[in-house]
Amino acid sequence: MAISIDIPGGKNLRIRHIVLDFNGTLAVDGRLLSAVIPLLIKLSEQVKIHVVTADTFKTAVSTFEKLPVHLVVLKNEKQHIAKARYVENLDASSVIAIGNGFNDHLMLQKAALGIAVILEEGVASKTLLSSDMICRNIDDALMLILNSHRLIAGLRS
Repeated sequence: MAISIDIPGGKNLRIRHIVLDFNGTLAVDGRLLSAVIPLLIKLSEQVKIHVVTADTFKTAVSTFEKLPVHLVVLKNEKQHIAKARYVENLDASSVIAIGNGFNDHLMLQKAALGIAVILEEGVASKTLLSSDMICRNIDDALMLILNSHRLIAGLRS
């Protein structure tokens, strides 16, 4: 399973994994945005979906128990390093990473493609500057992947 995205004048991506932050990216105040569910299900048919989170609101386990995602709940220390290592262990060249918080900036840098999203929580400036693309919400970010022509239009040289 993989998604191939050939960006004229840029990278030729072979994506096998999407690594996502939870709160502020897929959820607001610990509640998964309902419009995300069908997009995650559709993407899971093509790539493996990973949610890597500190689980601030302690809702991640119950949220994802019936969805086709691999959930990783991190300890509280050095989350930005743990997320980056997680991406590296998957083979960063096969990963799209999506996040918004300061603890997401390194995983966006390491991934083949880093996407920052801006929901109600905002986006950390370091994460914004570490991204390849910026989206106004997670639906738009996931649709970039599902409709790669949008992604190509934004990244080609």
